[in-house]
Amino acid sequence: MPFVVESWSEDALLLRFGESIDIALNAEVHAAARVLSAAELPGVLDVAPAYASILLRFDPAARADADGGPPHERLEQALRAVLRNAPPPARATHDAGGLVEIPVCYGGEHGPDLEALAAHAGMEPGEAVARHGADVYTVAMLGFAPGFPYLLGLDPALHMPRRATPRTRVPAGSVAIGGAQTGIYPRELPGGWNLIGRTPLSLFDPRRGQPCLLAPADRVRFRAITAEEFSALAERPS
Repeated sequence: MPFVVESWSEDALLLRFGESIDIALNAEVHAAARVLSAAELPGVLDVAPAYASILLRFDPAARADADGGPPHERLEQALRAVLRNAPPPARATHDAGGLVEIPVCYGGEHGPDLEALAAHAGMEPGEAVARHGADVYTVAMLGFAPGFPYLLGLDPALHMPRRATPRTRVPAGSVAIGGAQTGIYPRELPGGWNLIGRTPLSLFDPRRGQPCLLAPADRVRFRAITAEEFSALAERPS
């Protein structure tokens, strides 16, 4: 797949595959990220995929040569060779990611914007909940805050603009919709997305071996739970 490479900083390169938010394009990005991670190029410290790009952080000293050539150019040559020689996938999918079930208590105090979302969509709140839980989403990327997943695959009927006035405090675990995406706030944060529910799961915990519950390319399914189930799950250690 064609891409352009930009020098992002003295120790980073950006591989840009496109400009749109698109599931197929995002799948191509994650496929390339897997190839680059598996290649273990010397000096590369991190491979971070986003919607339509990949950020590579590297140690400039590890990519320097005796002639004093720019380390960015040497790394670009290496990564282009890796991607050029990689066997093309049969089709671009996110199937390489795991499937994670997220329990959600919808509406009420946990989802104060659910009724407004349903009214915007011209349906009852119960139908909005059923539609939100019917699809399998893909984690396009993590961003905004550690562990915040931007999820693609939202039913078009549930698309809703962000709030005109953001909240200064959104509870941790809040499941929200902003535009054509849904996501989960990993901790208490300000935010302008529409809150439709809340999960008792911890999306980010630095004490865990893998701090983020979700990873790019993972698949996510939401499961509706009661307020009683929410309280019981919230009391369990993370």
